[in-house]
Amino acid sequence: MVISTAATDSDENLYSTFASRYVRTALPRFKMPENSMPKDAAYQVINDELMLDGNPRLNLASFVTTWMEPECNDLIMASINKNYVDMDEYPVTTELQNRCVNIIAHLFNAPVGEKETAVGVGTVGSSEAIMLAGLAFKRKWQNKRKAEGKPYDKPNIVTGANVQVCWEKFARYFEVELKEVKLTEGYYVMDPVKAVEMVDENTICVAAILGSTLTGEFEDVKLLNDLLSKKNKETGWNTPIHVDAASGGFIAPFIWPDLEWDFRLPLVKSINVSGHKYGLVYAGVGWVVWRTKEDLPDELIFHINYLGSDQPTFTLNFSKGSSQIIAQYYQFIRLGFEGYKRIMENCLENARVLREGLEKTGRFDIVSKDKGVPLVAFSLKDSSKHTVFEIAESLRRFGWIIPAYTMPANAQHVAVLRVVVREDFNRSLAERLVSHIEQVLKETDSLPSRVAVQASHIVTVDETQDNMDGQKTVKKSSREIQEEVILYWRRHASDKRTGTC
Repeated sequence: MVISTAATDSDENLYSTFASRYVRTALPRFKMPENSMPKDAAYQVINDELMLDGNPRLNLASFVTTWMEPECNDLIMASINKNYVDMDEYPVTTELQNRCVNIIAHLFNAPVGEKETAVGVGTVGSSEAIMLAGLAFKRKWQNKRKAEGKPYDKPNIVTGANVQVCWEKFARYFEVELKEVKLTEGYYVMDPVKAVEMVDENTICVAAILGSTLTGEFEDVKLLNDLLSKKNKETGWNTPIHVDAASGGFIAPFIWPDLEWDFRLPLVKSINVSGHKYGLVYAGVGWVVWRTKEDLPDELIFHINYLGSDQPTFTLNFSKGSSQIIAQYYQFIRLGFEGYKRIMENCLENARVLREGLEKTGRFDIVSKDKGVPLVAFSLKDSSKHTVFEIAESLRRFGWIIPAYTMPANAQHVAVLRVVVREDFNRSLAERLVSHIEQVLKETDSLPSRVAVQASHIVTVDETQDNMDGQKTVKKSSREIQEEVILYWRRHASDKRTGTC
């Protein structure tokens, strides 16, 4: 009887993953490894590293959806290998995108017929959507100026200092001056009166925010429309409005349907909204819709035919996944108006529970408003010993990811914490968060003041006094000390951030 054995290059198959040599080797960070590794080992070592990430559902800094129904997850995985740009190969996916555009346009009261096709496009998020809308405004303004024989090299956009960074990116990337209305303490959104005052003949549009990133508050688009209409009649400029409804576009129609912020206002020419925020889809989908075809210049639309048929396209990128578009359509038909309304009501109710719990502590001022995105932004009533940055840092050990930040100009001295309430943040989590905040407050109260350490060389009076050398030393007020401490913590937080945005 002959006994034989099969020769192998390695006996790794004899061991479990954690008994293999791969778990003893540092993972490559800069160069591709020379050799392959087994698929189970590659999965395990990467999965182990990812365990150090935060829990998405406890990431209360983000507006982005972190939970979807299993059936929708199945649809996403079934279409994960479809490239949306191949419209001729995937015509049904293209049709689903068009249906989503029509649904959103009607939700925002666009002046289109019941079966008329709306003008819009799916994007990878509101950042791309804003870029596209901004380019349309810039091109229309340039065309108008050229026809009038006037200079067209100095376009600007008027908006509030509370805008998301994507507006700054658009202005810098596409050479448009960004004219910001500065904030004031207690008023953390764009003042429509000041905004209209800043409009001139080079303004391509005024951008209003429906759901400020800082406080969730809705800006008064109706007042802006009325004031700007009056100025347009006086000047003949016809300056339009874009509404950045990234966060609030899927909230206002269901909770405050009578609020006029959308295409019911004649100067609103385009609106963007994030499907991956309160559109209830995982990250990777946004939408931009225009009032009419005339508001989107034809020269910005490209036509390609090398994928099988003539295909119009207006995007910054080319290839993108189909799964998020399919997921958006699933949510629309699965939930309907009734479902979205109930979810948004739940979010607002849970935000109320959280707000009331924080108010009962007696330690915080609530900065956010009742009408807006379901979030709670709050500041410490007394920051003389400890700061909101310390609280955010301490809450990390419970798993909570809550951002602490300062307001933009001219309210930089105000520092707040912000909790975004999403669909998967329920009442019990809200109550648990309040209890953890109370625990953190008790612990920080028992610790030495970090503020005092930072300001130990400053005497909190508003006058000068002689120092030991007989020289006059300027004393700083409590307000000045607080601003210095906030600046210190901003730098401290920035130092902890790595990588690119």
